[in-house]
Amino acid sequence: MTVIDLTAAIRRRQRRVDRSRALSRREIERLLTRDDISIRERTLWRMLYESAARSAEVLRLDVEDLDLANRRAKVTRKGGAVDVIVWQTKTAMLLPRLLKGRKSGPVFLTDRRSRVELPPGDIDRASGKARLSYRRAAEIFEEATDGEQGGPWTLHQLRHSALTHDAENGASTPMLMAKSGHTSVASLARYARPSSEALQRWQEQNDPGRRRP
Repeated sequence: MTVIDLTAAIRRRQRRVDRSRALSRREIERLLTRDDISIRERTLWRMLYESAARSAEVLRLDVEDLDLANRRAKVTRKGGAVDVIVWQTKTAMLLPRLLKGRKSGPVFLTDRRSRVELPPGDIDRASGKARLSYRRAAEIFEEATDGEQGGPWTLHQLRHSALTHDAENGASTPMLMAKSGHTSVASLARYARPSSEALQRWQEQNDPGRRRP
């Protein structure tokens, strides 16, 4: 007698993951201060959030591009334009620990020596390690955030969150465009939408029924 598994054709309900939303400030800070994150990932993620740069722009950085004293670096934007990104104190504190005195080569390196031949600019001569690829960086980030609410998250959400938080803090449109590298207001608009947390804070601050101290 043949036994037919009637459940075989039933598709499991897929978890719907919202990879377009801005993360809350609390989610960002909890992620960036986790003890189980390596110095490379901690620096990369912090720089992406503080600079609001695209992941590919930051991963293409070489040590020579960095101006550590002024907390900025030259990047090649989407479309090929050369621009400057800037970061804040926490990234500035992490970078020397990541570089360990290196003066050249890719800023973000793989864990092991490269097993394939790559362009000289994508290899650190001293260690033989290669430039960290976007694909691997994205995989590591999604693996690390798979257990988070709404996870796994994407590297792009760090940029999205940074611009959303800056807009909530009152940053002007020209300032947001300068920080993000956007060339049109229309492309920036979806990032500058206030989060639900910001809306709730605004409602509470402007609630006429709220008891004043």
